[in-house]
Amino acid sequence: AVSLPFAVGQCGNQVGCRFWDLALREHAAVNKKGIYDEALSSFFRNVDTRSGDNGPDIYKGKICSLKARALLIDMEEGVVNEILQGPLRDVFDSKQLITDVSGSGNNWAVGHKIYGCQYRENIVEKLRKTAEHCDCLQCFFIIHSMGGGTGSGLGTFVLNLLEEEFPEVHRFVTSVYPSGEDDVITSPYNSVLAMKELNEHADCVLPIENESLFEIVNKIHQMISSGKLGSTVKQNSLVTSSAGSAKTVPEKPFDAMNNIIANLLLNLTSSARFEGSLNMDLNEISMNLVPFPRLHYLVSSLTPLYTLADVNVPSRRLDQMFSDAFSRDHQLIQADPKHSLYLACALLVRGNVQVSDLRRNIERLKPSLHFVSWNQEGWKTGLCSVPPVGHSHSLLALANNTCVKPTFIELKDRFMKLYKKKAHLHHYLQIDGMEQSCFSEAISSLSDLIEEYNELDATKGGPRIDPSRLKIAV
Repeated sequence: AVSLPFAVGQCGNQVGCRFWDLALREHAAVNKKGIYDEALSSFFRNVDTRSGDNGPDIYKGKICSLKARALLIDMEEGVVNEILQGPLRDVFDSKQLITDVSGSGNNWAVGHKIYGCQYRENIVEKLRKTAEHCDCLQCFFIIHSMGGGTGSGLGTFVLNLLEEEFPEVHRFVTSVYPSGEDDVITSPYNSVLAMKELNEHADCVLPIENESLFEIVNKIHQMISSGKLGSTVKQNSLVTSSAGSAKTVPEKPFDAMNNIIANLLLNLTSSARFEGSLNMDLNEISMNLVPFPRLHYLVSSLTPLYTLADVNVPSRRLDQMFSDAFSRDHQLIQADPKHSLYLACALLVRGNVQVSDLRRNIERLKPSLHFVSWNQEGWKTGLCSVPPVGHSHSLLALANNTCVKPTFIELKDRFMKLYKKKAHLHHYLQIDGMEQSCFSEAISSLSDLIEEYNELDATKGGPRIDPSRLKIAV
């Protein structure tokens, strides 16, 4: 089974670049003989470059030339050019890239309406070509940010396109939400316009907040400088430097933050890439965690937060790792699921962990978590036997929980502050096909979503009434 990622916009491509880099390192640590196996085939093609047109795929042979199964789209060339000049340059070729030069000017309408129309045929053609190389296409991944123009506008355009072209293939979206202090003044407009598209066309969304990532990275730096981690960060650390690239580049402010998101995606896709006693198909996540089609926003938490032996930190005891996953410090959005209502929860564990360990920890944590009355046993578990490099085990928890509501309320408030004054609206309304009704529909879509979470929250703490069951005559 193959997952096909789309990285759209600057943020999406930077995260995508980290993901491909870490995935290759992970496979290299396991696949010592350099054989193209099933694990690698889930995200990479093995191509004989000697024949024209990238040659046929070679299965179960020596690795010739690995090509990532992905499309990179950005309306500015900067980040994609960096990838093409960096250590991953051989993993992508021009057939997988769609770039322009001018960018979307932090305007959702430019990305969605102008570039969407302009590049539609090109995207569809590259999408079909890439999909043709997949024996069994399991799902699409979109990695993008909400606050800018290309990620939010063209990213959600691509999402709609995927639904039109491949309606039966699940669509997973990893969306990076801007913080309140975002330097893009129009980011609330872009985010709310993008939210309407996510509400309607995504199967599963993993919202991630810049603010949470920033706090996590700060905590790691504080622990390092205070010596609390027991020792210093290793040389060539991935958390704190751009080590491993062909030329030494100064660390960019978002490198460590992007690393955390890439780490989340590594854990999410580990079952698709490696063997395990309880392998979890990605589509099972949306099947089991999304009881209502619009309430498909999953809160992710990750432990450990550092990848690939970045920090000489003693590995957490197994039970402590489960407790960490339910603490606020490890959430990738500013949320508190423990004091909100769970619709369902998935635990994706990597490493030498037994099913009995999983069950024991679920039983231990269950009393402190509030589940909806009709889904008290709403746990989905996955066990992948290959741990992340440098760790004995790791855990990704995905919660469908009403605690995402404050994030959406805050976004709505920031949108209304601008919208009441009609600030910056003219930049959007001068774009062909962009009406003021697009704004009113987007905000009402967000308000409806918040209301659905309110209705669920209202049931919390009520008497637990088991639904009546059919009586079977004996």
